[in-house]
Amino acid sequence: MTEHNDPKLNSLSRRSILGGIGAVGIASAGAGLGTSAFFSDEEEFMNNSLQAGTLDLKLDYKATYLGGQGRLASVEAMGYPNVEEITDDGEPTGRYLLAQAPSPADMQEWEDLVQGEAFDFCSPAADEFLVNGDGIPMFTLDDVKPGDSGEVTVSIHICDNPGYLRMMGDITGNAENGQTEPEINAEGEDTDGIGELADAIEVCVWYDEDCDNVFEPTGTGQQQELEVALVSDVSGSMSGSALTSLQSAATSFVDNLASPDEAAAISFSTSATTDQELTTVYQDVKDAINGYTAGGGTSIASGIDEGADELLNGTNATVGASKVMLLLSDGNSSASAATTAANAAKNAGIRLFTIALGSANTALLESLASSPDDAFVAPDPADLDTVYAEIAQIVLGGEQKIAEGTMAEVFAQLSEGVILDGDRQEEGLQPYPGATTQCIGLEWTLPFDVGNEVQTDSVGFDFGFEVEQSRHNETPFAANNTAPNGTTSGN
Repeated sequence: MTEHNDPKLNSLSRRSILGGIGAVGIASAGAGLGTSAFFSDEEEFMNNSLQAGTLDLKLDYKATYLGGQGRLASVEAMGYPNVEEITDDGEPTGRYLLAQAPSPADMQEWEDLVQGEAFDFCSPAADEFLVNGDGIPMFTLDDVKPGDSGEVTVSIHICDNPGYLRMMGDITGNAENGQTEPEINAEGEDTDGIGELADAIEVCVWYDEDCDNVFEPTGTGQQQELEVALVSDVSGSMSGSALTSLQSAATSFVDNLASPDEAAAISFSTSATTDQELTTVYQDVKDAINGYTAGGGTSIASGIDEGADELLNGTNATVGASKVMLLLSDGNSSASAATTAANAAKNAGIRLFTIALGSANTALLESLASSPDDAFVAPDPADLDTVYAEIAQIVLGGEQKIAEGTMAEVFAQLSEGVILDGDRQEEGLQPYPGATTQCIGLEWTLPFDVGNEVQTDSVGFDFGFEVEQSRHNETPFAANNTAPNGTTSGN
């Protein structure tokens, strides 16, 4: 693909409006897995493709393969001439970027593009970069070994109209493909020609909220204890409804906490103050927030520095806990000082969420956040409840699994169709708002301890997504109303 500089490709993030039209569309991905290379012969992912229909359900994706360090040439030989090994601080990880759309040559890092502000996925001009009717291979690997895994994150764009989104899947092949001597010794002589690989491979499917190809159950990495600093602008411009809305939204956020999670309240105007240090006595945090009054100027850097100091050096700060800062401002400040303070906090391991309220310097606050997906905009004070609730879902609830188990078990669920929940904070099954993006992650793993009985076996599978309008639709996908927890649901 060539570099695209069309100035018309302007969009908002998944929390904002994308252009386009959507009613009913279907997208599908197919893959095949096989084993034997570790033991004797050959393993394959065969005939993989990702294809979207033409009715404005559009996809982009990023597929990776964890096959161990030093295998770049081997992966290239499997049909990936442009493969690259993903590094961490310059060190090889053994994980390889197989393919993505848009490709790295087209745009910036995939996850930044998906959640960024500069690309309208639903515009006709975007089609050349996305999956919208053209098949794209994801996996074609013939040397997969026990301990290897693969992952694809699909970014699904529902253009314009609100709708219900359903994920579907099927196992398309599960073959024995003959038996080696070790395989016969392990399982006896095969009589039905059906392989064991679908029962050996482990699969997890989840809502990938930050589109980073990693399942994060706590939203803040793998740490279980959370320490969060609510850093709030109380400058003069926050008087009136802005301050009362902040107090309502921030205290509601605190209500979601449970021990051992700790919270602190920090306010800033011309300077910053720790109004309540980290504590599990949540009423003290809420009392501090409810006691705020507005006045003075705006020093975002002071607020960040004060919050970071409490998270890192406070009396009750815990080494190894997940550190999170929620920074809200409705104004402007010194960009250089704020950037220096934010970089120091992030380099110290603090995840920084920013909320730009009203006439705030949105561009500055977005640049301070840990990632584009951690930057929020509240055009009006009344929007703060929704923003803080969404951050609570990410930070406190983490990313939610859709299905987990062996490949046979997961695809048995998907074969019935799983209707995805468009708002995991609300009770019951909710449609997706019009003009929105949802990332879904799917990871497969062939365990280290897999036995010889899977030698030469192969398995094929397809998975896909379908969207159906929600207006005047009380029974979405009426023929198959399976909710994410496997229960039957109508709406």
